[in-house]
Amino acid sequence: MSKIKNIIIFASGSGSNAENLILKLSANKVKINWHVFTNNPKAGVIKRCEALNIKCEVFEKQLFFNSSLIEQKILRINPNLVILAGFLLKIPISFINMRFPIINIHPSLLPNYGGKGMYGDYVHAAVIKNKELFSGITIHEVNHNYDEGEILFQKKIKLEKNESIASLSKKINELEMKYFPELVQRLVN
Repeated sequence: MSKIKNIIIFASGSGSNAENLILKLSANKVKINWHVFTNNPKAGVIKRCEALNIKCEVFEKQLFFNSSLIEQKILRINPNLVILAGFLLKIPISFINMRFPIINIHPSLLPNYGGKGMYGDYVHAAVIKNKELFSGITIHEVNHNYDEGEILFQKKIKLEKNESIASLSKKINELEMKYFPELVQRLVN
């Protein structure tokens, strides 16, 4: 019988990646206790978690940076993995120093188009504006700087001549839905 894994997901937005991870990994043989946190009381991830019968805990941004309350919760959970899935806050050094593996998914081929303020359509707009030939996804470890941790996985796609933000966003989302659960599954095993 396999050991139960504890996975924490931090999300700020719609929660499509969080939902996809939960559904795909829960279909496998590894038993996972999911713990979802959000800093956005209006985030779509809350409703997605309700539909999956998983608690999503909402916290205030100030609490994330100025209190050990969340850190204490993380220590009690003792996660095998912490996942940032559309989470927009910078992870405090104190979290990184806890020595739990923390990974993030980013909608570009890092090191290009990473850093503060570079998420979602902002990334896609910059890629198109600069007439890049390729874009893709990067899954990386989290360190003390935005989007600069060790790269664990990248998948690239070619941009079309008439690529729009919406069409590129759709392609990137398809890559995320396919490859993010695969990498997380490997890390958990």
